[in-house]
Amino acid sequence: MVREISITRIFAAPRDLVWRAWTEAEQLARWFMPHGFTVPECQVDLRAGGSFRMTVRAPDGTESPTGGEFREIDPPQRLVFTTTGFDGPDGVPMLEVLNTATFADLGDKTELTLHAVITKASPEMAAPLAGMEEGWLQSLEKLDGLLTGREVDSSERAIVATRLLDAPRETVWKLWTDPAHIAEWWGPRGFTTTIHEMDVRPGGTWRHTMHGPDGTDYPNSVIFLDVREPESIAYLHGDPGEPDHFFTTVGFADEDGKTGVTIRALFPSAADRERAIREYGAAEGLEQNMDKLAEYVAQHRTAS
Repeated sequence: MVREISITRIFAAPRDLVWRAWTEAEQLARWFMPHGFTVPECQVDLRAGGSFRMTVRAPDGTESPTGGEFREIDPPQRLVFTTTGFDGPDGVPMLEVLNTATFADLGDKTELTLHAVITKASPEMAAPLAGMEEGWLQSLEKLDGLLTGREVDSSERAIVATRLLDAPRETVWKLWTDPAHIAEWWGPRGFTTTIHEMDVRPGGTWRHTMHGPDGTDYPNSVIFLDVREPESIAYLHGDPGEPDHFFTTVGFADEDGKTGVTIRALFPSAADRERAIREYGAAEGLEQNMDKLAEYVAQHRTAS
């Protein structure tokens, strides 16, 4: 289970402006959640021991409360605060995180360093913890857009592949989520895969070993964040403490009896994406993986 993360990002805005975006309720509400989420209500009591409270609206329209307490305030260079969420049946939050944000003055730019440490997490929090880094990365992209006035998304750190498969969505879902099937097609050309465990549910684990053409074994570990049969899957590959981790979404769209599949791998930064392409052939490997899926779907359709 993820226990802490660290993120450093440079914003093209003076430190005072970045500080205000973190500490003023109106501005905080405009960026303090991942893409697709909004904050219709936000209150900030900016003092040591003061609290902030938010109502968070998810892409599906559901709303939930979140918030925290300010522990240290040193304008405009350091902010220490807790965040809590995911209330249990007893109304007590199942997750608490201690966050330290530092703001370094780079003239007309600001270097932000965020360090988040889990101080409380129930076993049910495996999926939210696995998505914590990606959630912060997307939130900081929204902050970048707020500060600069430009459209900011995740495309510069993404590798994307799509295919239109001649099979119903329910069939493609099964071929993707059944260990017996995915072992037959997962990985680039020349690779085979052994599935050790595949528990397709939020917080579930997928452990597999990819065997390269030269006999090298590549162990892989995945935690599923979100599973919506037969529409979408989201998972974290690796651990935020490891250099080669990334966040992935897989979408399955019904296209008049066929299935449009889009897989999107998001790396922590554009530089991490470029390194994965340069050193591991990640973009070409993903395309080959999707080709093998298309071929397996065709074989499965013929066999049935």
